[in-house]
Amino acid sequence: MLIDLHTHSFVSDGTDAPADLIRAAKTAGLDVVALTDHDTAAGWPEAQRAADEVGITLVPGMEISTRLGSASVHLLGYLLDPTHPPLVAALDRILDGRNGRVPAICAQLQAVGIEVTEEDVRLSAGDAAATGRPHIADVMVATGAVASRDEAFAKFLNPGRPGYVRRYACPLEEAIGLVGEAGGVPVIAHPWGRSPGALTEETLARLTAIGLHGIEVDHQEHSPQAREALRGIARNLGLVVTGSSDHHGTGKVDHDLGCNTTDPDEYERILELATSAPSTGSAAAPRRG
Repeated sequence: MLIDLHTHSFVSDGTDAPADLIRAAKTAGLDVVALTDHDTAAGWPEAQRAADEVGITLVPGMEISTRLGSASVHLLGYLLDPTHPPLVAALDRILDGRNGRVPAICAQLQAVGIEVTEEDVRLSAGDAAATGRPHIADVMVATGAVASRDEAFAKFLNPGRPGYVRRYACPLEEAIGLVGEAGGVPVIAHPWGRSPGALTEETLARLTAIGLHGIEVDHQEHSPQAREALRGIARNLGLVVTGSSDHHGTGKVDHDLGCNTTDPDEYERILELATSAPSTGSAAAPRRG
């Protein structure tokens, strides 16, 4: 059984429609795929319909923007109820922060000679629930200012670069609690990729004590040495170990569907840990293809 537990559609910053993503996952030979768009469940219904059509199991999830001190940390929430009111309130605030900083980023880019307008970004984002830096990067690629999203981030959009604007992110401890309250399973995404110094074993132990259930170990941003060390930490703390592609369609290179996968026994642990398992916003377990 091949299981990929971290993918994105164009509902957030991927480039594929949810249904197209599911069909691509089936073509790639996956048996189980999680749709984990940033801070939204808006793609779940379309993805579930496609999963039913092609015969693949969809795990509904999302990747929540959080902060641990000054570090940005992404939290994957699986099988949670997206209508849980405190969670909805937190996601609304996060999305407002994402969308609200677009004018400031555009202004800062214009100040250094990069012509990006709010209208350009809106058109690039289309119907995405979360508008953000990847859509701005796509505009920069389209206008020839940079050659790729990676170059846009490295030169202009990452912290410390001329187009970076800080935004609101939910405190990590609060987000772990919200996912648990919503019946879901909280798993930290690429813990040593984005903020490698923030998530020590001691910190992960403290987070486990308040409800963290897993860490994403097998990820393209983790070296073999990092994966081995993280696997040891997970074993020490009793955490679920996941692996995934973090697929974004053409939005990220070297993140092909199924390039990293989750062991079936670890996937079963996630299913057992979930106390609410919605497929499209109702309390129903994932429908197996």
